[in-house]
Amino acid sequence: MTKFEAKTLSDLRDAREVAIRTGKHPGSAVPIWVVVAGDEVFVRSAYGTKGRWYRDLAAGGAATLEFGDSRLAVHAIPASEPAAVEGVSREYLRKYGPGPYSEMMVKPEILSTTLRLEPG
Repeated sequence: MTKFEAKTLSDLRDAREVAIRTGKHPGSAVPIWVVVAGDEVFVRSAYGTKGRWYRDLAAGGAATLEFGDSRLAVHAIPASEPAAVEGVSREYLRKYGPGPYSEMMVKPEILSTTLRLEPG
């Protein structure tokens, strides 16, 4: 497993929103929420398996995260371990606070879209 640098983890931990561009759809960036749990980076699709960027990544495609002045090539690995999924849910609620959007990110039907990102 390839790890992100400490500065990148810190930047992603602080970023409220990032944009993602998939290799299949490089012309359009989609805003998403990202969390860091421990020293790993995770994303989920608020629209479940219907999210286009999620389908592209889950199919094994490459992507680029855009945040601040940074561009970061990534690829995704499904994260289905119960402890990891639970930790990611805690991080979404901690980072984004209470509210309808953060609650949407921890609904049971969304949990299966948890992806761990690695440098690509």
